[in-house]
Amino acid sequence: MIVAPGVVADAGLLAEIAAREFAALGTRGRLAYARDSAHLRALARQGDTVVVLTGSDEREPALTGPSVLVRAVLDRADGAPHIHGRGIEGLAWAIRHAAHRAGHPDVRRIPYGPSPEQWADLYLPDPVTSAAVPVVALVHGGYWRSIWAADTVESLCAGLAGRGLAVWNLEYRRPDLHTWATTVQDVTAGLAALHAAGHPLLDLGRVAVAGHSVGAQLALRAIADGARASLAVSLAGVLDLVQCERRWMSNGAVAAAMGPAGGDLRASSPLLRLPLGVPQLVVQGADDDLDLVDFGRRYARAASEAGDEVTYLEMPGGHFEVIAPDTPICESAIDAIAAALR
Repeated sequence: MIVAPGVVADAGLLAEIAAREFAALGTRGRLAYARDSAHLRALARQGDTVVVLTGSDEREPALTGPSVLVRAVLDRADGAPHIHGRGIEGLAWAIRHAAHRAGHPDVRRIPYGPSPEQWADLYLPDPVTSAAVPVVALVHGGYWRSIWAADTVESLCAGLAGRGLAVWNLEYRRPDLHTWATTVQDVTAGLAALHAAGHPLLDLGRVAVAGHSVGAQLALRAIADGARASLAVSLAGVLDLVQCERRWMSNGAVAAAMGPAGGDLRASSPLLRLPLGVPQLVVQGADDDLDLVDFGRRYARAASEAGDEVTYLEMPGGHFEVIAPDTPICESAIDAIAAALR
């Protein structure tokens, strides 16, 4: 873990975060401070898995040597590396991402458009079999803000792959740096690219389209718009955009994403697009934001009343426990997804 020159942060705090993450991951690591660009390049050549922490106003040198290199930028910045704008906590996310990449070297990144944000990571089941397997297409959340990216659901990807499922972890352009229409188009295109990939180990007749938080809104809206799926999955989903906007959740995230007119609000709210016409699994942590608990319960009831086949799973757990495979609620969700696809 290398701190680039010019980073403004308490050294003790960075050391605490790094030590905590190394311990949680069961791995060894060390923290080093680069004096200048030449020193940074030299430090990067000393490790196989390297995280570089920088500020947005720094020009980083080209680095060679490590098999896994993760750049984390403290500040929010246009055109920044994958992890940016998460402040000091971004260091923790970067270490997790680097450890995940080192532990899953066979993950393939497949672009579906020209933008560096248009790609999906394809996970094959562990262990790989000769027979075609079901697929979970996964859409991450983050209240439609670019600082939150597909790395936030990597542990869930690993958990699903460990249960014999393939995973399509979708990245997409978010409206704070692009537009709402761009986000909707990317999710549609990214899901279609899964079917176009034609990988021989993917059973494209058994595909679950799943989303976490606002990723559930995007996933279910895509199904309502015609995306192919044999199962729709909401994990702590933002399923009622009308009430999300009225309650000003996440400091007005709906208005910020859609713009002041909010012209696509009703078309984008999963609750107003029922019935979806496919079986659904709605997973909600009882310890999550109470508005999300409200959304999940009302959505499941409305979907059932509209004629959809719905399983509602509510258990103890918070917003991120639903995507952490070592928690009971996430284990139960994975069990339910695997059973539905098989």
